[in-house]
Amino acid sequence: MGSGMMSNENPVWRSLLYVPANNPRFVDKAHTRGADAIILDLEDSVPAAERDKARAMLADSAAKVSRNGADVVVRINRPEEDSRLDLEAAVIPEVTALMLPKVDDAAHVQGLANQVAALEKERGMKPESIRFVVMVESPAALFRAEEIAAAHPRNLAALLGGEDFAATAGLVPDPETLFLPKVTVLFAARAAGITPLGMIGTVADYKDLEAVRENIRRSRKFGFEGASCIHPSVVPLLNEEMSPSPEEVDNARRVVEAYAEAENKGLGAITVDGMMVDVPVVDRAGALLARHRAIKAREGT
Repeated sequence: MGSGMMSNENPVWRSLLYVPANNPRFVDKAHTRGADAIILDLEDSVPAAERDKARAMLADSAAKVSRNGADVVVRINRPEEDSRLDLEAAVIPEVTALMLPKVDDAAHVQGLANQVAALEKERGMKPESIRFVVMVESPAALFRAEEIAAAHPRNLAALLGGEDFAATAGLVPDPETLFLPKVTVLFAARAAGITPLGMIGTVADYKDLEAVRENIRRSRKFGFEGASCIHPSVVPLLNEEMSPSPEEVDNARRVVEAYAEAENKGLGAITVDGMMVDVPVVDRAGALLARHRAIKAREGT
């Protein structure tokens, strides 16, 4: 497990970089990219004929990509015969979480959880040491996002798979069309107490980095805490923009301190820098400081 754990035991993942698990060249370089988590992909980016090779490499790949402290996430396949082989390869101590694509409902997550539990037991691993990132990728699943996000204690994050969702919903993926589904999954994650991942918009076009930065800023405003990306150039932008700025940290500290002082004097609401401060404002400031501390812990600073 990486060191950047939040108080609720969910890791800080501002940036998750996809790496095709069959490509030794990408695997060898992944630890230099600065991502909080590396997604070793056994699904879309790996041709079916290469999947056995990717599985055979997985333990070695996981050790390599985590050399600089990144958490290791493995994206498995959806069809049952494939996912069974993926789990055989991926339920190992070097892996933090499995990314579950095309989740249909809570029962789907629970079925996979049972298989993982059996493998953990068989391999002498700590129960529930392997966590889940659930992906909502169809309109039917979107209507069940709440039950999917809350399906199992292993769940630590949820996201909308934009491209797959667009294909199944018959829409063109762009920031406008994906806004509602992405935010719906965000609220489902919040309701379940897990981390909402994603960017409002599509990650397919990474060449216009200023547009990507703007996208990340906007996404953070809505409460997304991190996002996956397919290109290393996006990683530093995510790490920067998904972290509280020094001004925000400074402001949050002032709010928390001023409120504690006011409470000692028996006051319920106060103003700080001309802004009214009451309990929800203080709670938000406290959460921002907790996240700031968790990021610092992850970075070892």
